[in-house]
Amino acid sequence: MSPDDRPVGFGRAVFLDRDGVLIEDVHHLTSVEQLRLLPHVPETLARLHRAGWGLIIATNQSVVARGLITEERLREIHHALESALRVRGAEIDAIYYCPHHPEGTLPAYRRVCECRKPNPGMLIRAADEWHLDLGASVIVGDAASDIEAGRRAGCRTVLIGASEAPARPGPPSAGDADYVAANLEDAARWIVAHFS
Repeated sequence: MSPDDRPVGFGRAVFLDRDGVLIEDVHHLTSVEQLRLLPHVPETLARLHRAGWGLIIATNQSVVARGLITEERLREIHHALESALRVRGAEIDAIYYCPHHPEGTLPAYRRVCECRKPNPGMLIRAADEWHLDLGASVIVGDAASDIEAGRRAGCRTVLIGASEAPARPGPPSAGDADYVAANLEDAARWIVAHFS
């Protein structure tokens, strides 16, 4: 979908990390065959869309900088992900990815950049291209880098608690994400209840 095709009311978005939030984290996913949607993801994404949220994936993909796959292959994987969601009633509005890594094996991708989370470059670019209010948007991720990118961009933040913190749905303590959720379904319930 292009920015000109965005749904009515698309002035805010839920930014979604990919691995560990939408699909199983297999550590350096390099093929379509490795794609496994996490439980209830399509239904949850469809619910967020119906509630007026744009849905944008923002994902670090150092597999490109490491020479494990090409950008073309990465785009094929993302196309397959979009297709798998679409057949189950969910649409992603856009996918942004960072192919860089400061220690990448491919010189063309070996760099410190503004798009690699925890830097907010992908979110800022999406906001510019899709006319988003970052202050009204939310990022959902499973790593501290996702939360920091959201903070730097001015978004509200939701941490899927499995990877870097114990799952403890409920209000945050000082220094945490705005909400710590058990999974995307729990995150979506919080987002809809507080901001729709």
